[in-house]
Amino acid sequence: MFVRRTAAVLAATAVIGAVVAPAASADSSPSPSPSVALPSGLFGSGDPTYDGVWRQSLALLAQHTVGVRPAEKAVDWLTGQQCANGAFAAYRADASAACDAKTQVDTNSTAAAVQALAALGGHDDATGKAVTWLKSAQNKDGGWGYMAGGPSDANSTSVVIGALKAVGKKPASVSKDGKSPFDALLKLSTACDAEGDGAFAYQPDKKGKLAANADATAAGVTAGMGQGFVAATGYKFDLTGCHTLDTPDIATAAGNGAGYLAKALAKTSYLKSALPGAKDQPDYGNTADAVVALSAIGAAKPAQKPLAWLEKNSADWAAQSGPAAYAQLIFAAHATGTDPRDFGGKDLVAQLNATGPAPAAAGASASPSEKKNDEKKDDGNGLGVWWIVGVGLVAGIGIGFLISGRNKKRQL
Repeated sequence: MFVRRTAAVLAATAVIGAVVAPAASADSSPSPSPSVALPSGLFGSGDPTYDGVWRQSLALLAQHTVGVRPAEKAVDWLTGQQCANGAFAAYRADASAACDAKTQVDTNSTAAAVQALAALGGHDDATGKAVTWLKSAQNKDGGWGYMAGGPSDANSTSVVIGALKAVGKKPASVSKDGKSPFDALLKLSTACDAEGDGAFAYQPDKKGKLAANADATAAGVTAGMGQGFVAATGYKFDLTGCHTLDTPDIATAAGNGAGYLAKALAKTSYLKSALPGAKDQPDYGNTADAVVALSAIGAAKPAQKPLAWLEKNSADWAAQSGPAAYAQLIFAAHATGTDPRDFGGKDLVAQLNATGPAPAAAGASASPSEKKNDEKKDDGNGLGVWWIVGVGLVAGIGIGFLISGRNKKRQL
């Protein structure tokens, strides 16, 4: 999700125009614990510098999706993070200070906040200003980069499509120089060959070549169906093979991407990811996003195997990774009609509630002792600090921002 997109722009990564600087100064042993006291309305107990708005937005949206009314102070914290121009940064420690040119607002945090606040209702002014800012940051190819002015990528474009859908706008009608967000996604759809196999790429490389990317594909499929984090089951698409795009068609491109995901998941039940020089390992968040994507396009059967794998294997990952991870699993459960309160024997709703302020309305909530234990385990960063450092290293060698707490490099 795209953006889990985490959330995150990275420590030691700076953007000047569209240039990504190397993460040479990244701490080799970063601490997941914040150096200052966290706001009482914030979900998660880890350092929110790079994912505060992201994880808060996903947590509030997940609560709303399962019928839990979030704590008022949790919603107030999120709305208080908005800048006067409508944009959101990943985290502003002092929200009382006005945003200025040094405030690193970004499209992913802004679009995630829009999806959450639109679902909760009563925040039309905030979401309206945020969408206006997002429109101002749209690139000439119709898409969005992580930062305004940065080159378009599949994940950022997709999370903005979800925001547009959340406020009732048709993404195809939101254009720049005659190009819509769907046009931008189509340009990132790979060919039906052995290398691309119809997947989406995150961004073209320096030579303009597209490389299949599972995270970008999950994002692109969901957005191609005009949906956001909370996706409903879509129409059934033919996933029997990759269909050549003789005439550009976002539905066909989304179907090709779903076929790519279904094929990858049929082999192992989960998608893989690895840091440079490290062995491949399961990518739980990307797998959850893929389940949502397959459900969004009506591919219920291919979604069942990875869903069952998540039910059996994701508990430790979610406990370590915190509120955004619980939210992703809730979105996967919701998209497939699975009970999130009995997900592999775990109550995802109670576990999510335990990472933040007590909900304002009924919903499964943990006991004080359970909440304390969960907060100790939760680092609040989606995939943990080592993934953030790894993503920063990848960005430093020119692949670009890989958002959503997940690597946006080539994966299965």
